[in-house]
Amino acid sequence: MMDGNPALHFANFSTLFVCMVLKFPQIFVLMRAKATTGVSLNSLLLELVGFIVFMSYQMYYDYPPVTYLEYPILVAQDVVVLLLILHYNRNLKHVLIYAAVFIGGWQLLTVQKWVIDLAMSLCTFISAGSKLAQLQCLWRSKDSRQVSSLTWGLATYTCLARIFTTMITTGDTQILIRFVVMSMLNMWVTVTVIYYKPRSVKQD
Repeated sequence: MMDGNPALHFANFSTLFVCMVLKFPQIFVLMRAKATTGVSLNSLLLELVGFIVFMSYQMYYDYPPVTYLEYPILVAQDVVVLLLILHYNRNLKHVLIYAAVFIGGWQLLTVQKWVIDLAMSLCTFISAGSKLAQLQCLWRSKDSRQVSSLTWGLATYTCLARIFTTMITTGDTQILIRFVVMSMLNMWVTVTVIYYKPRSVKQD
């Protein structure tokens, strides 16, 4: 029955497709501006942690791969954004430290069942903290020229689609709550980015 659900197939594959290019607008904005004003490093690091925990949890419990296939793609794109931020902030020397912490933490997640369960119970708070860190950065700088509203808008769509697919497939309450919270916060960030975009650009 699930296999013959066209709405489920559309939600799954559209989410995967969108996530394949989700961070591209943000990457292009950073490369063009060569500056990171308004982009929160803390937000990105927390997002990476949330993605890794969420993906590890679903893999650990053998959830259908189609429900989390986008996460390796998102992690790879976040790593590119992280490298760009470190490069433009002249902090590339910290790359090895971040790599060691993330890889080591990733390995520890599945050592014991209670570890991955605890990490997943905290995942919503970690991911919410990521969005709030980005909002705080925007409120402080009042400048969103280096933040892509398209990336945040696409992220909102993927979370809404995942609410639907989770309800149809696993029905996991923790995951549903996470996607509901993420949808609302992604919308909030999107609106904030649009609000702080310059209304007009002065020509030299």
